[in-house]
Amino acid sequence: MSTSTPPTASLETAATEQEVIRCREQYDQLREHLGRVIVGMEPMIEQLMIGMLCRGHCILQGMPGLAKTLLISSLAKLIDMSFARIQFTPDLMPADITGGEVLEEDRTTGKRVFRFVQGPIFHHLVLADEINRTPPKSQSALLEAMEERQLTVAGTTYSLPDPFFVLATQNPIEVEGTYPLPEAQLDRFLLKILVNYPERDDEIEICRRQTAGPAVEMKPIMTTESLRNMQALARRIIVADHVMEAAVDLARMTRPGDNRMPKSIANYVQYGGGPRASLAFIKAAKARALLKGRHHATTEDIAAVARPVLRHRMVMTFNAETDGIDIEDVLDRLLSEAAAPSRNGKP
Repeated sequence: MSTSTPPTASLETAATEQEVIRCREQYDQLREHLGRVIVGMEPMIEQLMIGMLCRGHCILQGMPGLAKTLLISSLAKLIDMSFARIQFTPDLMPADITGGEVLEEDRTTGKRVFRFVQGPIFHHLVLADEINRTPPKSQSALLEAMEERQLTVAGTTYSLPDPFFVLATQNPIEVEGTYPLPEAQLDRFLLKILVNYPERDDEIEICRRQTAGPAVEMKPIMTTESLRNMQALARRIIVADHVMEAAVDLARMTRPGDNRMPKSIANYVQYGGGPRASLAFIKAAKARALLKGRHHATTEDIAAVARPVLRHRMVMTFNAETDGIDIEDVLDRLLSEAAAPSRNGKP
């Protein structure tokens, strides 16, 4: 994919240069403060911010001890958001997430009445730690909250805070006692972010910071109102027709039976990304363009967000497992094919 030129569409509702510059400055300030406690996680920070600007939820997958919780809690503090961490376990019940009604006595009348007690889901930023360790019944308690940003308990609907994000973590190495998320629920996450081991120099710096000197205190540098303004601004980023078409075509390249699917991956993909993948491409590309200080999204933005958008929306075949091919290998081939010019000369 090649970088596009700015579209010539009307700029009446487009983000102004001053608004884009201000947003970029806020993002740079946020990265600078996160850098005081988080070392070498720039790609993850950018992808998390993309998810938040899109009002989307994210899955973070990585080995234990890679500062996933620290990153998320620090982000909540810097944006002045309320934060809750839910440790998912096999005995977790839906009411442990949503809250429930308790019976108590009204001191003025002496009668017993039900009162709803809010669960940890009623926070701006909810960390669902090891989400695949709890049965589907408890996992599904998140579905309405994630999609509708509201909860219905005992026939009464309660609104969740705005903004509201679910950031879930998964441990990739343990499979015993786990409950893989169904594809329908995975599809509701905008991005799946891989958290890798740090580089050697970064790991030395981590050890230095964690074993010497006082801990750095995170104080708010943004408000939730500022974040909501950035979210609204991201929607006003321009997407030209050819960028929109590139996003849709890339999503369709993942679907068996579509003539756009490259032959190099046809034997390894059972199911591909649906229309939510196409929408995720556009939303994420807009947010990335804004964070880069641009008024318009490009095909380069589509390519940059392709992995986190697609890696949890594609189901591999048994042939992929027997040939030792994983989702990252398939995405390598897919993006290589997408970047190559087609026979008619179009990108």
